[in-house]
Amino acid sequence: MTAVHFPQERLPQRLPVRHLRRILCLLPLLLVTVVAVRHRSVLAEGFGQLRHAEWPWLLVAAGATCLTWVAASFTRQGAVVERLPRRRLLATQFAAGAANHLLPTGLGASAVNLRFMTVCGVPLARSSAALALYLLAESVGRLTLLAALFIAFPDALQVGALLPDAAGGPLLLGLGAVLVLAVGVLVGVRRVRTAVCSFLRTALGEARSVHARPARALALWGGSLAFPALQAAGLAAVGQALGLSVPPVHMALAYLAATCAVALVPTPGGVGSVEAALVIALVAAGGPAAVATAVVLAYRIITVWVPLLPGALTLGALVRLKVI
Repeated sequence: MTAVHFPQERLPQRLPVRHLRRILCLLPLLLVTVVAVRHRSVLAEGFGQLRHAEWPWLLVAAGATCLTWVAASFTRQGAVVERLPRRRLLATQFAAGAANHLLPTGLGASAVNLRFMTVCGVPLARSSAALALYLLAESVGRLTLLAALFIAFPDALQVGALLPDAAGGPLLLGLGAVLVLAVGVLVGVRRVRTAVCSFLRTALGEARSVHARPARALALWGGSLAFPALQAAGLAAVGQALGLSVPPVHMALAYLAATCAVALVPTPGGVGSVEAALVIALVAAGGPAAVATAVVLAYRIITVWVPLLPGALTLGALVRLKVI
């Protein structure tokens, strides 16, 4: 009897994964192209404003922007007990900045950093806790700087121009509705309550472990204060470059107030909402509307659009090298 050999089925697992990784490498470049085409008029006007600026101040703004990635690296390291590889951590923050401008606010950077920590061997639960601790520290640092500047310069910003009288009621009503809904879900859905309690226990344990190490605590809170301070300094430098008649400290205060106001707006990197809020804040600080608009456009060119393409390339390279 002759044995009949049937052709063995090929296992398709590796080929789709390889193709998927290639697609993920090219996806950031595609998203950059789409975003740039959609905002081409803003790009053209922003680059036009840079031609009339004082370049030494623009270099200061560019240097402050570069230092924000260093500050973010310190904060990320301070939020986790394990020692993360420094160079890959810094490269990840640069790539996360690009991802943050391509996806709804905060999601891009959070996803990149969560993946990076898990690849470095940090369990998913603790990586999520470290991410939450980072977001909390960054929010506290931004609000602390804002409060300190408001106390030091109470007349620097006309708050009424930022928040019209008619907007206070709907805003409070919306926040109250969200809070009631969240409490109702926690009380009524047992699985959600169990998951939230488990996450809080993990997060509190991670926070205690981090603060038991002075170096980690210093990196966490020092970086969380330095990050928004450097961003505000970049805006102030651009204002000086374009001759905005507002004191630099007042410009920094306007930046912190505007970014806190748009923190919950789910747009990619705050594109559109941040520009509008910054213009309103600079006008509220006493700047002419035309010059304030020019400053905001030039600032966003330096901090968003110029790093976007190299950041997307870095993101694709990190995906290809399996760093994330």
